Amino acid sequence: MNLKEAFRYQNKLQALMDEAQSLLGRDSNVTKVQNTYPRKKVMAEAENETTIDISPTEYCEQITDVVGFLLYLLDKHEALAKGIRAAKNGLPIDMDSEVSLNSRRQHIAATFQHMSELRSSEVTVPNGGVGYRFNTDGNQVSYKCDVKRVTTINFDRNVIRKHLAEMNRKADSVSAELDRCMVNAKVDFEPPFDVNDSFADVFAAYLWKQE
Repeated sequence: MNLKEAFRYQNKLQALMDEAQSLLGRDSNVTKVQNTYPRKKVMAEAENETTIDISPTEYCEQITDVVGFLLYLLDKHEALAKGIRAAKNGLPIDMDSEVSLNSRRQHIAATFQHMSELRSSEVTVPNGGVGYRFNTDGNQVSYKCDVKRVTTINFDRNVIRKHLAEMNRKADSVSAELDRCMVNAKVDFEPPFDVNDSFADVFAAYLWKQE
């Protein structure tokens, strides 16, 4: 598989592990609750009764197997991680660093794009200003007036546009290189199941292999 497929498979393994841990994390799945009602103590003619709380999941009788399945998935996750690391080490670029840097480039480019789109403007804000004066009784009172608001940019737009173009070119170039690496880099890992299989399917196949 290539790196793109490996990352997808890695996400699948993580999702299956999360589901297995969710099953194991519910007390209702990993414990049995027995309720006994000593009715004869209250009514001599009544019969004592014992009930068992039923777990809401179909895996309640296979909890030990789910534990083994979780550890099996963890082993596969570790093996895949080693394969991915080896594949990355063979690349002409430091993939993790470039992904992080390119994300930052794109954020900076978005800021430059916003700055380049700003325009000078002049607006009048009706009753936007407040002042104070003394009335004929000598009391201080407030009054309102319009505000003329002039907005101008305080940077060189041409410089910003130049940096924006350079940033976009660099980000696009690195993105293209990363895409090539994702497709061309081979990961030494044999997938034990199809990435589209459900939890039930993968668990059933795991149990079959244990027999």
